[in-house]
Amino acid sequence: MKTLDAIVLTLVIIGGINWGLIGFFNFNLVDTLFGGVDWLTRTIYAIVGIAAIYSIAFYGRERQRN
Repeated sequence: MKTLDAIVLTLVIIGGINWGLIGFFNFNLVDTLFGGVDWLTRTIYAIVGIAAIYSIAFYGRERQRN
C-alpha cells in the first residue's frame, strides 16, 4: 500500500501545484502540456480527482496510529 500512497500523494501535489499556477498566474500546466487532446486532459483531471478522494483515507489511518 505504501507505493500506492506515494503515487496518490504525488498526484495530489501535482494537482495542487497546477491549481496554484492557475490561481497566481492564470497558467494551466495540464492544458499547456496536453491542450490539443481534450480526452487526455479530462482523463488527467479525473485521475487527480480520484487520487484526492483516495487521500481522504490518510486521515483515518492517522487516527488509528494515535
